Amino acid sequence: MVYSFLTKKRSQTLDITIFQTPKFGEEKGYEVVYRYLVDGNKHRDVLEKVFQTFNVADRMPTDYVARYICTGDILLIDEGKKGQFYYKLYPEGWKKINRIHVR
Repeated sequence: MVYSFLTKKRSQTLDITIFQTPKFGEEKGYEVVYRYLVDGNKHRDVLEKVFQTFNVADRMPTDYVARYICTGDILLIDEGKKGQFYYKLYPEGWKKINRIHVR
């Protein structure tokens, strides 16, 4: 864990999994398209970092072959013993969802 000197909050490294459907706009058939680690203090910070990384071609990892993050995509934030948290991107932003939506 890394400490931020400005906010005095503990930053942690979170395991992120990106789920997308094979075709944009589909409601079923989510598949894992990428998994990586992100540092952040809050889920909102991590969601913003992921969105910024996967919506700018120059920032995308070279081994990422899926489409840009867009409406309908789902992110899993895995905090190990603290639990797993799923978020879906809607036109108005990220919303926490139940795991049942990932199918």
